[in-house]
Amino acid sequence: MKRFSTFKVVLVAITIAFATVAAAQDYKPEYKMSLVLGTAFPWGKGGEIWADLVRERTNGRINIKLYPGTSLVQGDQTREFSAIRQGIIDMAIGSTINWSPQVKELNLFSMPFLMPDYPAIDALTQGEVGKQLFSILDKAGVVPLAWGENGFREVTNSKQAIRKPEDLKGMKIRVVGSPLFLDTFTALGANPTQMSWADAQPALASGAVDGQENPMAIFTAAKLHNVGQKHITMWGYVADPLIFVVNKEIWSSWTEADRAIVKQAALDAGKQEIAIARTGLVEADKPLLKQIEGLGVTISHLTPQEREVFVAATRPVFDKWKEQIGSGLVTSAESSIAARKK
Repeated sequence: MKRFSTFKVVLVAITIAFATVAAAQDYKPEYKMSLVLGTAFPWGKGGEIWADLVRERTNGRINIKLYPGTSLVQGDQTREFSAIRQGIIDMAIGSTINWSPQVKELNLFSMPFLMPDYPAIDALTQGEVGKQLFSILDKAGVVPLAWGENGFREVTNSKQAIRKPEDLKGMKIRVVGSPLFLDTFTALGANPTQMSWADAQPALASGAVDGQENPMAIFTAAKLHNVGQKHITMWGYVADPLIFVVNKEIWSSWTEADRAIVKQAALDAGKQEIAIARTGLVEADKPLLKQIEGLGVTISHLTPQEREVFVAATRPVFDKWKEQIGSGLVTSAESSIAARKK
């Protein structure tokens, strides 16, 4: 009887092993992961960590190749989400900004001055609002797994310090392809110009545009001080969470065990990527800002009163987009932020 039980255990183990091998034979030799930025940036580093964890934990069954610069869609960041749904892209770590044209609710994070600090971002992404957005993304045709972060977007320029809306008057500011960004900078008196990140750097270098807005980790990695960006205003007007996703057909093609591995790897990579994105900015002495100042860049820190002037100037934009995004979702976000633990 004991021998029979042992035989059954061995038989079950062999059956599982054969099933795993059979399933793995249907796997693609390589999966394409789309990223806007490469591994010199926290964004790309998050993709590298995710790919490495998946490869290691699946014993090489799932191999992922990174495609930075949104090269799978010829650099058009706003086409990335549609390409994931269509199967042109297998996996991605995408920007809530870039995907907002297809999923209007993601404009939530681009609402001017909604999130005043990092705990406010966490209150949204790690709470009920984040779960609701993941449900919306699932219905939109992708499998969302984890949150990452590009960071608070600070405004830089080659002309002068910006401490009040009037300082932006007439200034040509490169912005991403989102109508909400156009509305925000137009309300502040600037002349916003939409262009891809690939086009932005030469435009800054030539003086075709005066400034841009991006997280500080991008400022340093892209060496924007070398293209005339000598003034930074730390105003934290919007933040850009990232989302780890997989194409639905690819997700369905994996075994349940491998899906669990990929999801946990995304969660682990997301936590690491967020920590990398915030490095130098959350410490008391903010060493990243000291490093940037050492490059000859002037950094302006707005007082609460100065920031409120910008908040008031963009309030009509906030109210307009609250209706477009969904007033219930925005109100829920405001409540979550108000209740956050600082």
